[in-house]
Amino acid sequence: MRALLRLPSAYLCLPMLLTCGLTVFVYDLPADYMEGIVLLLATSTTILLFDVMAGLRLPSPGRFRECSYVGSRQAFVALTFAALIILFCVLDLTLYPIPLIDAPSSYARMENGRDHVRHISDMCWVLPPIGMLCTRSKWLRTTLMLIGFVFPVLVIDRNRIFAALFATALVIVFRRDAARPLPWKTVGLLAIIGATVFSVLGVLRSGTLETVTLPFSDSYRSMPVGVRWLLLYASAGPYNFASLLAKHYANTTFLINQIVPMAGSVATAGTGIPLDASNINVGSEFLPFLLALGPMGAIFSMVALYASLRWSVARLFPRVSLFPLLIFLRMAYVCLMSPFAPQAFTWTNAGFIGVCLLLQALVVLLPNRREAAAAIGLST
Repeated sequence: MRALLRLPSAYLCLPMLLTCGLTVFVYDLPADYMEGIVLLLATSTTILLFDVMAGLRLPSPGRFRECSYVGSRQAFVALTFAALIILFCVLDLTLYPIPLIDAPSSYARMENGRDHVRHISDMCWVLPPIGMLCTRSKWLRTTLMLIGFVFPVLVIDRNRIFAALFATALVIVFRRDAARPLPWKTVGLLAIIGATVFSVLGVLRSGTLETVTLPFSDSYRSMPVGVRWLLLYASAGPYNFASLLAKHYANTTFLINQIVPMAGSVATAGTGIPLDASNINVGSEFLPFLLALGPMGAIFSMVALYASLRWSVARLFPRVSLFPLLIFLRMAYVCLMSPFAPQAFTWTNAGFIGVCLLLQALVVLLPNRREAAAAIGLST
């Protein structure tokens, strides 16, 4: 299992292969929809086979464990960054309605500057990894982890819940002694928590499944409603991709709005896009490229995302520095979520990577206390 987790393409291709399989299970697909499913399957398989032969792997667990960030300049900068994120989380909750308490529909209201506040508070998923890696203080670590998990629930942000749980699980697994078995109980508990929270928040945000008119299979309809929500979310991206490819629908607006800051909304709800079910507007990372550039554009975007992931893995060498690790956690997560929604090719994702690169540069500029002490003869 560890060998699989060290394979970069596993974070991109395995989720896509799984969700395409679920799509075939969940729906009675029209024949012409299979072209889109086959395109996703074939491209993912090709990338996976190339990656197996290419040779690049994530560092071993021993390399992750030997890096101690506590008390370092990296930890100081990361904790300062965490404090800034917490400040914006507080502003988000005090200046605007709390969706979980006031009204579930308010989660999508971004007027009066809330969208700008949310650009910072959305990075709350980094708080648990920073808490685990950068402090020995139990209360501070617990506080950072609680904020990272609780804030997304209060604002009904399932994506940030998953990001925080995913990053936490990877940090636990990668820093585990190779001689000890993987902590399946801990990882399993995180998965159960994430699935439960997702199902509950899905009902709060989107209502019941009775309003969804899609060609569901009989096997899917016989499942419990909580499981159906999970399967619907997992399969809707490939389904909508295949649907719009079969309809030969073209629209460059979504890709432009996604890439260009403040160009316009990336939401598909309420637009003229011919979805089979208007209230299930889940796309995939590659859908905007399909709409703008056709099937070859979708293939290009998958290859480009894989190349970006490889770049983030390469930055973990020769040492697993903290901010390259955060970049990798982010890239691994957006690859994992690529069947569901665009997150990688967005200006906010590019902004997060840029912030991490700047913070890493700041670490280099800060004085090293050990070196300063040695210079004046105080070191032993």
